[in-house]
Amino acid sequence: MKAILLKYQNYLIFLVLLILLIVLKIINPSFVKSISFISFDLYQKTFPLVKQDSNVVIIDIDEKSLGKFGQFPWSRSVFARIIEKVNETKPKAIGFDVFFTEKDKQSPEEIIKAYGLIPQDVSNLQKIKGHDEIFSEALQNSNSVIAVLGSNVSSLGTYERKAKARFLSKGGDPNNFTYAYPYSIGSLEKLEKSAKGLGSISFLDQTDGIIRSLPLIVRFDKKLYPTMGLEMVRVGNNQKNLYIELNEVGIKRISSRPHKIVSDPNGIIWIKYKKSLKSQYISASSVYDGKFEDSFFRNKYVLIGASAQGLFDLVKTPLGVTIPGVEVHANVIENILDQNYLIRNPNTYIFELLFSIIVACVTFAFSQKIKPKYSLSIFFGSFLTVVIIGYSIFIFRSELVDISYPIFMLTLTFLTGLYFRFVEENKIALSNLQKEAKLLKERELAGEVQKSLFPDISRFENFIYATNVPARDVSGDYFDVVSVSKTEYFFTLADVSGKGIKAGMYMAKASSIFRTLSNLSYPLEKVVYGVNNELVAAKFKGMFVTAVFGKFNTETKEVTFVNAGHESIMVFDRDKNFEFIKSELPPIGIIKYFAESMVKSKTINLKDKTFVVYTDGVTEGYLQNGQELGADGVQRIVKDLSDITPKLLVDAIAKELNWGADKLRDDITCLALDLKNIELLQVKKKKKEEKKSEN
Repeated sequence: MKAILLKYQNYLIFLVLLILLIVLKIINPSFVKSISFISFDLYQKTFPLVKQDSNVVIIDIDEKSLGKFGQFPWSRSVFARIIEKVNETKPKAIGFDVFFTEKDKQSPEEIIKAYGLIPQDVSNLQKIKGHDEIFSEALQNSNSVIAVLGSNVSSLGTYERKAKARFLSKGGDPNNFTYAYPYSIGSLEKLEKSAKGLGSISFLDQTDGIIRSLPLIVRFDKKLYPTMGLEMVRVGNNQKNLYIELNEVGIKRISSRPHKIVSDPNGIIWIKYKKSLKSQYISASSVYDGKFEDSFFRNKYVLIGASAQGLFDLVKTPLGVTIPGVEVHANVIENILDQNYLIRNPNTYIFELLFSIIVACVTFAFSQKIKPKYSLSIFFGSFLTVVIIGYSIFIFRSELVDISYPIFMLTLTFLTGLYFRFVEENKIALSNLQKEAKLLKERELAGEVQKSLFPDISRFENFIYATNVPARDVSGDYFDVVSVSKTEYFFTLADVSGKGIKAGMYMAKASSIFRTLSNLSYPLEKVVYGVNNELVAAKFKGMFVTAVFGKFNTETKEVTFVNAGHESIMVFDRDKNFEFIKSELPPIGIIKYFAESMVKSKTINLKDKTFVVYTDGVTEGYLQNGQELGADGVQRIVKDLSDITPKLLVDAIAKELNWGADKLRDDITCLALDLKNIELLQVKKKKKEEKKSEN
């Protein structure tokens, strides 16, 4: 059990993380909502709605109007005149994004109260029609809508208000699904009763203050009210009723003939904002003075609201701009009229969650199975897929799909997977380093062992000399010289296919067989026969040896040799005339010899001649100029030597190739035989003399 847990530890941690992310999405705390809102806002910023004109116009309480009429709130007679001027052009409806909670301070009764006048002394003043009365009559004579706002605290002087719209529902009770406030704030009873409609201007609280959505219907004092935009559409079309269709989930559709609006289960509409139009605004002072074309208001929905900085009715939108609050209601009206609003389908939420889980699982799985550079492609591919799906649904269906949280999940799970992969790769790398260190130690040890296998031929160097410079720790080349009598010697120089320890082991086996058979003083053909068949029987798969085997006599100066698939043997005389003797046999260790007669040897006399054998590491070795030495290069080295001895020749060739490069291309192995001086050196005595001279 413990072994299984350790094996799938990464996946178990990922599963816990995934469950945590899913639970967070289901609970949907404010910070998770803020992540989702990023994509919702990005859709509208990327593809903002652009309109050249609108059926909604805004009478702006701007700085110019404040300069004309003084501080706000103005006298109700100003608003009455504005309504009268607009009403002459026959607009669809006029809506006020303004409250009139107190009596007009310039009304006769308020003036008498303010100055403490005796009513009998100002009887004529009492006969003057008050501004609230004038405004009330103006409201009554127009398709007017006044604002009402939900509140959690009761306000003084309020009355038992009632919505103007009549709600008809089908499929359930909308009161069970709408947002509710225990109290409401509105205007004077007289003014509200004169208006044709009461519209809510309540926004839902957003943590970042951006208005993305609002409820089309809301409950105040246990009574349903439409939002300002919906009420304007109802009044503008002279409708009395609003129709609400419900299903088991909640509110499905809200209608004001001929317009039908699909909402979320709580009656919320997500606003599709357009870029602000300056042509949509007109100053309240211009309307008061009658400075406008009749067509500006005709058959339009007219909203009256404030853009003046000092009145603090400014809100932020998903487009990243700040606009007057009244423009939000203008956008709602336009969305309803154009049937062009945003939808947040409840079923989309389930799709988002399932899609997020699938993408996160696939990405994590790939991050554990394939190389990081490829898993990065999977991550970006998944990222792009999520973005394309979200934007496609927004563009073609006007639906809001949350891509921010899936991307958040995708990124978090991918980084987690990448971290686990990093840890695993580190473990593997550390393990490999340990293995490499162990192998290096083994190779070094094998190299030392191999060096001990090479014979000490220093006492023969007057007539035969060889050297080996390994390209790696372990060489695949070898040479050997075996003295079988005072006048007879066996020698070999070979190159094992491949590199490393395996080649070294193969070489060691071939060397031991050669030395054993040579010491028995067998004929050369029998020695080669025995070495070949023993190597074939050893079954080193795919490996073979190219070699030159030889036997020479210091008295007769004759050398008998066998070239088994090796480089051509170089022979030159005292005048440095060169001859190259090619191989007539395949490499040994490939096919079994069934008789000694299969081994073909050749005999030549070395009187006044030098016999040179080398591996392909010599001819194919790189010089300092980057070119290969080649057989021509070996000839050049020979020609440059004034005195030819086996040691001088071999050392000159090795020095030419082993010039200090970081890595040799191949092992350098070379052997030279020259029988003009057959005197054996007293090595021990020579070494003592060399040591003395050094001291």
